[in-house]
Formats: sequence, C-alpha cells, structure tokens
Amino acid sequence: MAGKVFFSVTMTLDGYIAPVDGGAMQAMNEGRTHAPEYKQWMSQWAELQGWAMGQAFFRENLKMGSGGKTGPDNDALKAVFDRTGATVLGKRMFDGGEGGWPEEAPFHTPVFVLTHEVREPWERPGGTVFHFVNDGIESALEQARKAAGDRDVRIGGGATTILQYLNAGLVDEFSVTLRPVLFGAGDALFGGIDHARIKLEPVSSVATESGTHLTYRVRDLAAS
Repeated sequence: MAGKVFFSVTMTLDGYIAPVDGGAMQAMNEGRTHAPEYKQWMSQWAELQGWAMGQAFFRENLKMGSGGKTGPDNDALKAVFDRTGATVLGKRMFDGGEGGWPEEAPFHTPVFVLTHEVREPWERPGGTVFHFVNDGIESALEQARKAAGDRDVRIGGGATTILQYLNAGLVDEFSVTLRPVLFGAGDALFGGIDHARIKLEPVSSVATESGTHLTYRVRDLAAS
C-alpha cells in the first residue's frame, strides 16, 4: 500500500518559511560567512528554526552528541523522520544544503532533486542518495513513491516546490509548526496558492512553548 505525500515546515506568524535571501546563499557558497547579508539571514533563520536545533532527536540525527530536549517538540521532529521513506527537494534548497549539510546528510533515505541539469546520483554516508530529476514534478514524485515503498514521501521544500505540488493536487497532508516570529517578507508558503482547488481538514493541534504544531488533511476539490 502506497504511503502519503506530505510536507512539514516551520512558519512565521505572517506566513514565511525562510527569510529574504538578499545574497545570503551566494555569500555562503563563496565562503563569505562574515558578509552582512549572510549574518542577517542566519539571524532570522535561527529565530525561525532554533526550536528544532535544541531537540534531542535533531542533535542525534546530525551527530551533534547526546543531550537536548525531549517532549512534544522532539516527538514532532522524530515523527516526521520516522514516516519518511523518500524526499523531494527543489534545486534551490538542495544548493543551499549542499554546502551546509554535514558529510552524512540528515535524510538517510533517497532524495529526488528537481532540476534542469543532468547529473549522476550523489551518494552520501548514512544512506542518503541524491537523485537529480529533470523531467518534472510528477516524475520526481513517481520515483520517490517507488523508493519509499509503503512509507510516506515528504515534499521537503522550498516554498515554490511545495506550492507546485499543492496546486497540482498531489499533497495528502501537511504539518506546520507556527512560530511567534514576524519576518515581514521572505519565502511565503502559500503565496500563489490555488485556493479554489484546496480544502483543508484539521487533524491535530499541539501547542508548546516553542510554537504550535498544526496538521491538516488536504482535500483536492478538483478531484471531487
């Protein structure tokens, strides 16, 4: 039995899942981590994602040693990892991670990267293999489903990639960790959403000191 297609992200109260780039990724790729644009981006990113970095599962998965917090926040992170059999990533998100992930990338499953390039698979220690797909989102999802077996496929981001799958009616469920942070601008999760096609059905809501974990089932009205 095929698993679900889902995404799980952290979002600001005003709807952004990443800060404005402003040249930060170029600075990182060039090793200019002292650049103001990179420092600004990292400061905002830490505000958004800092809750996860202190969790025990996050530390364990990135080989950062023992310790860290346990509880509902940690459980939410581990649940996403445990259900994921394969991941789909946009090229921009892959490019950002390629320079920032450790040698043992944190996926430990096949990852399918949406790109226009032709590139051989890139295998990393710990079970992560990046496959590069240049013939569309449906092809990437089909390959990810086969690789995942009866586990779920995660649409890992970024916002543009998630939106493509949502607007194509290909997402079954999603979870958002809503953080008490305001960016004012950035990568908007639902900017350009086909709201006439999508209906959301609440599944669960868990509030913690870090934020609120919201889960929704996605109903595709075009398929009704």
